[in-house]
Amino acid sequence: MKLVMIMYNEAINDEVESLLDQNGAGGFTKWTKVVGKGQASGPHLGTHVWPKANNVIVVVTEKESADNILQGIRELRKRSAKEGIKAFTWEVEDVT
Repeated sequence: MKLVMIMYNEAINDEVESLLDQNGAGGFTKWTKVVGKGQASGPHLGTHVWPKANNVIVVVTEKESADNILQGIRELRKRSAKEGIKAFTWEVEDVT
């Protein structure tokens, strides 16, 4: 199993959640109004000067589903690179 963490501009939330649904990742944990600064997207600090913010979604899923999600993220990055989206994966040894 894999843990997939996706950090993205809150403006593309619907696209990210749709991608998860399409790949069988029905359950997830999401943090909203997360702030940070990316190399391509610039600051998302939730302030008057830098008003954008990010969301972070974490999902644990089978390897094949995780691979499909990552491919979808790559495609979304091509279309929405300025918005900011990044994904990371970890191996999951056990779920209780």
